[in-house]
Formats: sequence, structure tokens, C-alpha cells
Amino acid sequence: MRILVTGSRGQLGTHMSLLAPQSRHEWFFADVDELDITDRQAVESFVNRHGIQLVVNCAAYTNVDKAESDEVAAMRLNADAVGYLADAMEGVGGSLIHISTDYVFGGTMYNIPCTEDMAPNPTGAYGRTKLAGEEAARRCSRTIILRTSWLYSEYGKNFLLTMRRLTAEKPQVTVVFDQAGTPTYAGDLARAIFNIIENNQLEHGGTYNYANEGVCSWYDFAHEIARQSGNTDCRVLPCHSDEYPSPVKRPAYSVLDKTKFKLTFHQEIPHWSDGLRRCISNLER
Repeated sequence: MRILVTGSRGQLGTHMSLLAPQSRHEWFFADVDELDITDRQAVESFVNRHGIQLVVNCAAYTNVDKAESDEVAAMRLNADAVGYLADAMEGVGGSLIHISTDYVFGGTMYNIPCTEDMAPNPTGAYGRTKLAGEEAARRCSRTIILRTSWLYSEYGKNFLLTMRRLTAEKPQVTVVFDQAGTPTYAGDLARAIFNIIENNQLEHGGTYNYANEGVCSWYDFAHEIARQSGNTDCRVLPCHSDEYPSPVKRPAYSVLDKTKFKLTFHQEIPHWSDGLRRCISNLER
């Protein structure tokens, strides 16, 4: 099978590229310089030229705050481009794996982990565009949508790398404690996707939640980052979300229930603190 990974230089795409040499399939990796997925003709041409049978869409507009003032651009990448990928795969009888987000639930205060059948209700442009992307992805009849949360890795810009730097440089940092969710190591999500492909499970189309196990606040996450990084001289202090004004309301509780994923794909999911330990170990090597 010939597989295209879009957004190949992002956090998830990078981890997919690290796993590809273990595969029996042929992989193609493209970021915007190699393929502009907001160009329908470019997508169709690439798919047909290379005989692509599966797209793993790791590309996304992920700047949550900036999306509020640039929703057109966010919609172009998070929804329109997804539709082009879905149409291209449907046209060749292929499959699509698309990555979505917990932000589709942002406007509904669930005090229990969100299941796939709960009604989405995003509060901001990012969530709206990602929800539109889910709808566009379903234009391919063989689509798996994976909703994830709080993604981080050794690569790019993310909360982990920011907190490692700040807790190494400053005597104290303040982090919000009134937003709860689950940090997800991109390496674990990549492995889950890789296993679906290698285990021939693409026929299980539908929407699934995938994040690491467990629950914490951003404060708890930052505290554990500092501890595991050895930056214990820095005091990590809790604060309220309203002390850091934002153009978009972020979900207060966006824990994802992974039961459907585990029952369907028969994969164990690591706890978030274990994923963090492995990520930090990789950074220190």
C-alpha cells in the first residue's frame, strides 16, 4: 500500500516518519513545500501520480488564538483541504485517517469524559474549523477520525518545550489550574495510527477518541514537566484562567473517553506521565 502523510514536519508527522522504516508499506511524506493541500488540483495530481491508497492527514492550522482573527485561513486548512483529501481518496477507492481535536466540545461543560456520540459545541474559530474538517473528512466512505488533546512532542513549538525552558530559566512560573484534560505524547498517537495501518484495521471507519490515559490540569502538567526535567528550583504556581485573557474560551474540562478506540483496535494506551517520561528521556539523549 502507498501511504501519504501530510503535515510531515509537524509534531505528529515527524513521529510518523520515524516509524515508517518499520513498515511493509511505501510511505510518502509531504509538508506545504512538497504539497499544498489547500489546492484541490495539486492534491488530485499527487494522489494519482504516486498511486496513493491511504492519506494520514497530520496537517492543521493549530494556532488557537490567531484563528479568531484569521478564521478564513484556518477554515481553508482545517476543513477545505480535508475535503480535497477525502474526495481524492474516495475517487481512487482509498482511505483517510484524519486528526481532530477535543476543542470540538469546547462550548459544552461535560463533567465526565467526552464520548464520541456527545454533541459537539465549539466556542471558537479553531474548534469550528476542526469540526467542519470532520464533516469534510466523511466525504470519503473509508475514513477514521481520531480526536486528540494537548498534543506535545520533542519537536516544534508546544507546551512541554516552553515549560522546560521557562522552569530552567525562571525562579517561578504561574500556570492555569482550572482547565483539565489529558496531555498526549505525539509519539504514542503516531504509534496508535501506525498499528491501525500495520494491523489491517482500516475497515473500522468512524470517529474515535485517542489521548493518553489519566487527567490533569495545565498546572499539574507543568509541575510534572519541571520535576521530570530536574528543574525543581523553579516554583510552579497555580492561577485562574481569567488571569491570562485570551480571545477564545478554552474548554474547562475536555477529557476524552477512549473506550471505543480500545475495544475496536485492541490497543493499550499509556498514561500521560509515562508518555512524558519517554519524551523527556528522548530530549535528554
